[in-house]
Amino acid sequence: MEGTKDIRRHKRLQTMLIILLVIGLTVWSAIGTDFSVYEVFSGVGLISNFLFLDLLPPDVTTSGSLLGAILETLYMGFVGMVVGALIALILSFLAAGTTTPHPIIQVVVRAFTSIIRNIPGLIWALILVASYGIGVTVGTLSLILGSVGFLTRVFADTLEEIDTGKIEALNATGSSYLQVLAQGVFPQFIPGFVAWSLYNLELNIRASTIIGMVGGGGIGFAIQKGIKLFQYKEVSMAIILVLVLILSTEFLTSKIRERII
Repeated sequence: MEGTKDIRRHKRLQTMLIILLVIGLTVWSAIGTDFSVYEVFSGVGLISNFLFLDLLPPDVTTSGSLLGAILETLYMGFVGMVVGALIALILSFLAAGTTTPHPIIQVVVRAFTSIIRNIPGLIWALILVASYGIGVTVGTLSLILGSVGFLTRVFADTLEEIDTGKIEALNATGSSYLQVLAQGVFPQFIPGFVAWSLYNLELNIRASTIIGMVGGGGIGFAIQKGIKLFQYKEVSMAIILVLVLILSTEFLTSKIRERII
């Protein structure tokens, strides 16, 4: 009985220490960033004026001119997903422990894709603008690089979670590496491949808006141009179109994933 009380007391003490640590870090961070609750509330009036006087209502008449930018954003996201998925498909088989030809190859590929994955798409866009200039090429290439980094990781994890019983049986019968992949790996891998690729399309549509604002083309570039020219009601219309595109993409891809899974 005494031992149980000591354990409970020890857990309560740990919980209190963790809470105090979180509070201390929060206060320290707030001081370091000059965060002020007063400033937050003092700016509510200005934000309200901007939202309801400058930004809203949206200028519906500009929707036609923004349609081309929306389609560019969709094209970039789709191409980035398809090309990125195909490249990641090859790299994932080299990066997964169940399918890699050699452990050294696995380590090298995982390290390479980890570097790509941890560089934000915004940074890729800034780097590529210096080489290709402003336009959809920059946005598409940035999304491809981001897709390769993300999809290689999730594809490799999917491959490592498949049932290895069939693979071992095929290896026991003397099947070649390609035969093992075709008969033992792909049938289990395809549903995850399609589901993750569709999810990546959703991510690409969101990311393309931000990438476009630094020169990657699409609706993001239109938003940035509207902000610079103080055409906030056009910006508001562009934001609404982005939301419609994102929600439509999420709805369609989720329905497809449900049928596959």
